[in-house]
Amino acid sequence: MRFENVCLESLAVALPEETWTSAGIEARLRPLYERLKLPEGRLELMTGIRERRMWPAGTRASDASAAAGRAVLAKSQLSRERVQLFIHAAVSRDMLEPATASFAHRKIGLPGSAQIFDVSNACLGFLNSLTVAGSMIESGQIQCALVVAGENGRPLVEQTISTLLARPLNRNEIKPYFANLTIGSGAVAAVVCHRSLIAGRPHRLLGGIARAATEHSDLCQGDTHGADALAMQTDSEQLLLAGVALAKETWREFVASHGGTGDSFDRFICHQVGSVHRRKLYETLGLDLAKDFSTFETLGNTGSVALPATLSAAIDAGAVREGSRVGLLGIGSGLNCLMLALEW
Repeated sequence: MRFENVCLESLAVALPEETWTSAGIEARLRPLYERLKLPEGRLELMTGIRERRMWPAGTRASDASAAAGRAVLAKSQLSRERVQLFIHAAVSRDMLEPATASFAHRKIGLPGSAQIFDVSNACLGFLNSLTVAGSMIESGQIQCALVVAGENGRPLVEQTISTLLARPLNRNEIKPYFANLTIGSGAVAAVVCHRSLIAGRPHRLLGGIARAATEHSDLCQGDTHGADALAMQTDSEQLLLAGVALAKETWREFVASHGGTGDSFDRFICHQVGSVHRRKLYETLGLDLAKDFSTFETLGNTGSVALPATLSAAIDAGAVREGSRVGLLGIGSGLNCLMLALEW
């Protein structure tokens, strides 16, 4: 896919105030650690994640999305009345029906003329939504879209801790639950528009490549667990290998279709899983790790929020500057991979 007129007009993040450290999670799991003789500190050591944020109990995905939506509109030069498309693009949802976008739309106060819907694709939902909005802008259907994602990891982590403490699992049986403990919460929003609406330098979304390897759709699966929780199990080792292999295939087609090499990019923003995944990805693709910018150390894995929130942090930190060419390298269970080029 290629875009000529699609711009990321503004980007904003909303984060919870409550912090959960990896050490604190292990303290809650002390009976399990003692029974299985597990060394304390292994969670941070294996993932590089020191802490993550959590919304207060009872927070809805639409609450988080709306907070980010209001924040990005406060930064935008465009009024909320200009929004013609509104997408909620998170794993987390308020309920099966109606679309979570309905609740967030009302909480933000968007116009009734805006088309609204949810896009769900594991950790790729936000990037997928950028391409949906971009395609509608490029085709002339709309001029302005608002994409939001609000992820609430608290129910999953709480349920995982309860499960690990309640069941007589051995060392091998706890492995599918380990990835759950890396999950955090957060929200992000972006105003995407036609370049004709931009007064200053346009931050252009240039296009990208998407690839799927659905033969691996059983490696990470989550479903509802009661009214307010989520159950998820992950084969982390196989997911890493399959994910990196898909990323390598996607990267090869990405650079072939959009020109250049890894040297053509000033910065890379990847989906935030952990230190092992980051190192393996950069080694496999042959990219310079110095061009990476990460937030997993303090935010954990925030699902579809992770990559765009890290882009926002990189911009705020000056790691992405005016004129920077940025590679957005997204991957999510399913397996799906989407790589986009952004000219800031």
